[in-house]
Amino acid sequence: MITLVGCQEVSDNLTNESTKQEDSTSNSDTKSSSDSSNEEKGKTFTAKIVRVIDGDTVKIKLPSGNEETVRLLLIDTPETVHPSKPVQPFGPEASKFTKELMPAGSEVEVETGISERDKYGRLLAYFYVDGKMVNKLLLEKGLARVAYVYAPNTKYIDELEGIQKQAQKEEIGIWSLENYATSKGFDDSNTEVVTEKKNAKSSSCSKPEIKGNINSKGDKIYHIPTGQYYEITKPEELFCTEQDALNAGFRKSQR
Repeated sequence: MITLVGCQEVSDNLTNESTKQEDSTSNSDTKSSSDSSNEEKGKTFTAKIVRVIDGDTVKIKLPSGNEETVRLLLIDTPETVHPSKPVQPFGPEASKFTKELMPAGSEVEVETGISERDKYGRLLAYFYVDGKMVNKLLLEKGLARVAYVYAPNTKYIDELEGIQKQAQKEEIGIWSLENYATSKGFDDSNTEVVTEKKNAKSSSCSKPEIKGNINSKGDKIYHIPTGQYYEITKPEELFCTEQDALNAGFRKSQR
């Protein structure tokens, strides 16, 4: 679990970038016309996406050229790249959604939290794309849960919890699997069973085995069980047939 450190000042470079953006975001202290937030948006700055690490963690480049790793505030998506955990159900979907929403090279509006960094040194922030908060969109799709709620970073919490309740009511995404998403995290103690239940809900076969992966160049490649790299490939999507993978825009691995 992430524990926030005491309230810290953002580095001089980040503060300067925010100041530079002040003129161009003169309306940032008012409600966004594209986001029906009951809270007033704080000051923001614009950054470029370097790459999406997983559903809730993103690397950005500031206009100064400095790079920062950012953890989206108040949400948690299932794991896809954790060094000691398997790929969790709906983790690949969350990662894919974030990547499609914020592809490498695209611009994102960043609103940092009051306590701006976690104990790993990552920035804590809310992201906006076309005026819509990414943190909220992940909850709306059932691809994240409300989590790591620590003062003073509790802005928007009422709205985020309201969105989560609606996703729970509709039983979408992570909420379609009984007892999977909990207040303490994702219960993947029986990941194989949970994954089979997920696939049964979303696929024409009970156990998709074809692994779809997106490499560092953005190439979408699928691997079949007899392939050379099948065992070491962490899937971002699973398919029942090669045709399903092809229809999703993946090409077959040459090995």
